[in-house]
Amino acid sequence: MKSILIRDTTREERAAIVAEAIGNIEGACDGCAPGIIRMYEEYIEGRMELREVNAAFRTGYVSGREGPEKTGCGIL
Repeated sequence: MKSILIRDTTREERAAIVAEAIGNIEGACDGCAPGIIRMYEEYIEGRMELREVNAAFRTGYVSGREGPEKTGCGIL
């Protein structure tokens, strides 16, 4: 398997890696494909490794459990 690291790929190869991984990016009928492509621009442009982009996306997720706990209705 060929390396996908920035140092081992060209910009065109990185764009092809992202396109292949995402699938049919031209059929953006649901409107999400452009956002996904923007997410991977840092990798395509050679500024962040693919694993770093994916890690940044995962750490941006916020669960509803991280907010304050509801202790009651306040009437009692």
